[in-house]
Amino acid sequence: MHVLTQAGFVALGSVLGGLLRWGIGVGVARWLGTGFPYGTFFINLSSCVFLGWFMTVLDERLANGLAWISRDNLRLMVAVGFTGTYSTFSTFEYDTHELVRDGASAKAALYFFGSVFLGLFAVWLGVLLARR
Repeated sequence: MHVLTQAGFVALGSVLGGLLRWGIGVGVARWLGTGFPYGTFFINLSSCVFLGWFMTVLDERLANGLAWISRDNLRLMVAVGFTGTYSTFSTFEYDTHELVRDGASAKAALYFFGSVFLGLFAVWLGVLLARR
């Protein structure tokens, strides 16, 4: 029964993360166009901030979880389910491949290095925000 409960929490988080990813992807594409993977770029960076913030809060402030959910199940629901579905590195890699394939090497380099280095900064920012 414990494994089914954990699977349920991961599934719930995954549904919410997938829906948010889809909504942001569609909205950003309508707003900024599709000449650059702006949606995935935003999703990757915001996910880094969120995961840095969440894991810091979980480790430093929620050692006992919440009244309705244990710390481990909360981590499964949010860090594994929600964040794992909201941001997928494979999409990042595929978008980079597409830019290179289409001859947009400068955009591909900007996208690749911007995601990696700004993502690391975003995790740091999330940790900093959680500690305030």
